[in-house]
Amino acid sequence: MRYKLVIFDWDGTVMDSVPKIVNTLKLAAASVGVAVPCDEKAAAIIGLSLDTAVATLFPNDKKYWPELIEAYQYQYVHGDNTATPLFNYAEQYIRQLKAKGVLLAVATGKGRSGLERMLAQTKLGDCFITTRTADEAQSKPSPDMIHQILDELNVAIDDAVMIGDSLLDMKMAENAGIDAIAMSCGAASAEQLTQSCALAVCHDYLQLEQTLQSQHVEAALCE
Repeated sequence: MRYKLVIFDWDGTVMDSVPKIVNTLKLAAASVGVAVPCDEKAAAIIGLSLDTAVATLFPNDKKYWPELIEAYQYQYVHGDNTATPLFNYAEQYIRQLKAKGVLLAVATGKGRSGLERMLAQTKLGDCFITTRTADEAQSKPSPDMIHQILDELNVAIDDAVMIGDSLLDMKMAENAGIDAIAMSCGAASAEQLTQSCALAVCHDYLQLEQTLQSQHVEAALCE
């Protein structure tokens, strides 16, 4: 594989958590007493930091933003029991990449405590050499997370690739100047992702493996 560093988004990319996030947003809205968003609108903000997501999803309910943030955090842990499994073959492939010496990182809109909880739950924490959350960097689609990771690991732009499921992930990669591969199993549809800067759209991790190993993957397509 030509890349030295693979940066993964988490929700909708590594973990099948989009349904839980959407439902949690709806539960939070209902508990606070504001209009409950539809599934499509709720899914569209996945990847943003929580404060930015709330402001984007509920622009006319500013006075309720602090309550919505608190309600979301509570409902995600205590109020919703939707399962959030890893996608099929995700763990095996991530561990396979690590065993081959590929550097692995995470760039997520989750907060630090949420990501650490998921890394402990999935036992994947040892696979990632570094991680960035919305607590340490500007919200997607700012390239800040990617720039921080590249600087920390001293990896050149041409040697890194972003794997994500949302248009925010693709735009973040484009803004950072690195390649991006999209996963259609999360927040955005395959049709939407084909209109982004993604050099490929994969439906599962077996297809991702084939894509990353392909000699036809070219650099710098997100220009």
